[in-house]
Amino acid sequence: MEANDQVSSKKYAADISSIREAQERISSLVHRTPVLSSETLNSISGRKLHFKCECFQKGGAFKFRGACNAVFSLANDQATKGVVTHSSGNHAAALSLAAKLRGIPAYIVIPKNAPKCKVENVVRYGGQVFWSEVTMQSREEMAAKVLQATGAILIHPFNDGRIISGQGTISLELLEQAPEIDTIIVPISGGGLISGVALAAKSINPAIRILAAEPKGADDAARSKAADRIVTLPETKTIADGLRAFLGNLTWPVVRDLVDDIILVSDKEIVDAMRLCYEILKVAVEPSGAVGLAAVLSEGFKKNPAWKDCNNVGIILSGGNVDLGVLWDALNK
Repeated sequence: MEANDQVSSKKYAADISSIREAQERISSLVHRTPVLSSETLNSISGRKLHFKCECFQKGGAFKFRGACNAVFSLANDQATKGVVTHSSGNHAAALSLAAKLRGIPAYIVIPKNAPKCKVENVVRYGGQVFWSEVTMQSREEMAAKVLQATGAILIHPFNDGRIISGQGTISLELLEQAPEIDTIIVPISGGGLISGVALAAKSINPAIRILAAEPKGADDAARSKAADRIVTLPETKTIADGLRAFLGNLTWPVVRDLVDDIILVSDKEIVDAMRLCYEILKVAVEPSGAVGLAAVLSEGFKKNPAWKDCNNVGIILSGGNVDLGVLWDALNK
């Protein structure tokens, strides 16, 4: 039985039904990503770790799930004019690929400081790039201009029920592949990924713990939890370029109610986790994708008595689109 009062008593932008519908809709289009384990990393962490490798997803990141669900949810008359988004990376590429699969245009607003490898993915998948300045205001203004010019449909990177539902399919797979998991650690930024993961996981197993991993230089989610309201920052400073967004009005209620805690990690801890993924798991993970491993290895997590019973930990390796030049520089610091 999947009834969970904690989830079902409140209305969120997605639920277990919409997540299962998303799984049915996109199952033939997305990869069922593997779950890897390592006795070495188990020994280092003192837990059994289960790595859900969304870095092996189409487009190189979990974002393809939500983008695919959103694009293939559109009615034909809506889809014909195409889709628009503003994104610094993985959502941009994911939406471009999903649109290509449906045979519709994708108009992508990208800030000028986006990683080169992620921009190249957008172009590779046929997205039409429109450049903006780095501020959210500039991104949104350019997206509005493109919308007006094209009549296309806006697909927000995270603050959209269709996106949240698509990301939630990760939990459906993970808890089938490793049903013994008692804790899931998820990167947090705008909250689309962790909202979907939390809604699905807590519907299946109400006792499961959902922990967010966040860079110290972009700790708006932790501040939001502490203040019990959405908090934004004047600037963010972290190597994890995919974790610089702020929570939205659809993702915040889920984070507020269903995320049990937020673990903050330094950029050095993130880089060290990237190195471990590369050297031990033999998996190339971008900084945003390594933050979950960084969290479980952090002293704050290890020494917190609240988490001493987290014995089987699922970790979402959310993406692998890393600029190798930046990676080598980071590893050599």
